[in-house]
Amino acid sequence: MSEIKRTSEIRFKIGLDEKNIPADIKWQATDSEYKELVDCKSIMISIWDPAQNTALGIELWTNNMTTDEMHSHYFQAMINITESYQKATGNPFAMKDMEEYCKSLARKTAEWEESKN
Repeated sequence: MSEIKRTSEIRFKIGLDEKNIPADIKWQATDSEYKELVDCKSIMISIWDPAQNTALGIELWTNNMTTDEMHSHYFQAMINITESYQKATGNPFAMKDMEEYCKSLARKTAEWEESKN
């Protein structure tokens, strides 16, 4: 195992309404160009638990996040995690297949949204 040379922290501050629904989300990272807490509308964090051999997740979004913003965040997050997966594993199929899947799902999602109107 490598020796730790320095540490970095990521901080989230979640403001909850009377029903414990996120009304405000802010984040800050010690390695970020932002030195103060910064507003955001959604966070998706995946954590690997080696003891349980499973992924744990934290998914939060504010009550003022639009459906279109959620669609965009979800699709972009899937592409980002696939890029990380491909870098870590070298899987040559991951990116192409995920891009095709996301395009198909985005098309179906747009059709579904239009059908609701």
